[in-house]
Amino acid sequence: MTDSAAKPWAGRFEQPTDAFVEAFTASVGFDHRLYRQDIAGSIAHARMLAHQGILDADECDAIVAGLTRIGERITAGDFAWSEALEDVHMNIEAALTAEVGDAGKRLHTGRSRNDQVATDIRLWLREEIDALLGGIDALVAALLDLAEREAETIMPGFTHLQVAQPITFGHHMMAWVEMLERDADRFRDCRRRLNVMPLGAAALAGTTYPIDRSFTAAALGFEHAAENSLDAVSDRDFAIEFAAAAAIAMMHLSRCSEELILWSSAQFGFIELSDAYCTGSSIMPQKKNPDVPELVRGKTGRIFGHLMGLLTLMKGQPLAYNKDNQEDKEPLFDTADNLRGALKVFADMMRHVSCNRARMRAAASQGFATATDLADYLVHRGIAFRDAHEIVGKAVAFGIRSGRDLAELSLEELRRFSPAIGEDVYSVLTLEGAVAARNHLGGTAPEQVRAAIARKRRARAETGDAGR
Repeated sequence: MTDSAAKPWAGRFEQPTDAFVEAFTASVGFDHRLYRQDIAGSIAHARMLAHQGILDADECDAIVAGLTRIGERITAGDFAWSEALEDVHMNIEAALTAEVGDAGKRLHTGRSRNDQVATDIRLWLREEIDALLGGIDALVAALLDLAEREAETIMPGFTHLQVAQPITFGHHMMAWVEMLERDADRFRDCRRRLNVMPLGAAALAGTTYPIDRSFTAAALGFEHAAENSLDAVSDRDFAIEFAAAAAIAMMHLSRCSEELILWSSAQFGFIELSDAYCTGSSIMPQKKNPDVPELVRGKTGRIFGHLMGLLTLMKGQPLAYNKDNQEDKEPLFDTADNLRGALKVFADMMRHVSCNRARMRAAASQGFATATDLADYLVHRGIAFRDAHEIVGKAVAFGIRSGRDLAELSLEELRRFSPAIGEDVYSVLTLEGAVAARNHLGGTAPEQVRAAIARKRRARAETGDAGR
């Protein structure tokens, strides 16, 4: 048993807390990382109380100075966290009282741990989203550079993992950019919705003290204070929304990882990953394993699990706050940590990707990648598309039987399938011709790839994302 009398809520308890229960219910082992946000919220709360005449100026000054010193001690690693004090909030409050005396006991006036922790998490998550947006920006910058370098590098485009049509590697990298920009938009939307302050809602019903919640919200950089005290302390929509945005972002990185893994294999041989982002085998000396993209792909399932965990955590909770919500922090922390790490390592890795252009081009020349171009050619010659489709299908079957691509068939052989085929057909059967022909917005023509890169860079310069 432990001494309940030492706890700030122990007034109505006659028996001490069971030692195992104390350890089981404590959260300081993980929520101590909220200390900066907790101290910032407490300083803003103290200044609001002084502004409203609930604290006098000397008490406020003592509290602010004491909290500042405590923050410096925690940052320096010179602070002893106590499991008996349960969480980051009570540890800091106890240290403050020891530091400044009775003034420390007055800090909690007009608030509860319920609105305090809800505020701390929002402050923390706001900073994490800003950091993640910076990580996305760095990866986008790396991809734009790579896309520009490889704007003319021909590779096969795939559907069903079968060779479909020729594209350029630069165009493929720009598809990744589109995915990441949608991720950034989702995080910006999430940040906007979470930037609402719960502080002042107290336990669930507000407080009888004449507090000024707008004052505190402005001091902490929130757009405004939450409108309803019940919802303010019990809402975790913002956490779920963040986890959902993170899960989608990780899904995108996992898809990119899968392609890097395939492309770097001996069977594809399209790219070479830097040795700095690969590992070897303990038994097979020849191995160069793409461990970084494999691990990112693996961590994606973990992040999906955190989203499901948070949804399940909230689905059965009546209003208002419940102890269940202590379980929201670890999945949030782990989600943010792993996504930030994945973005950083991806940005660094993509700056050192080298392309095997000859291997990519050879792969694009197999699998009849220009078949659709031949069908389009016939349509331009007045043949209905469905008829053209059948004609080209027969030509492909002939090519398969003879072991040759369409561009390798003679004009006489091609004309067996349609007399509309003329000598100019080979201009559309070359890989360069097929790629260059898709010269429209969103197309894979090198001219369009470079134009898309230029648009992205202009937009980033205008919004301040570039070089964040």
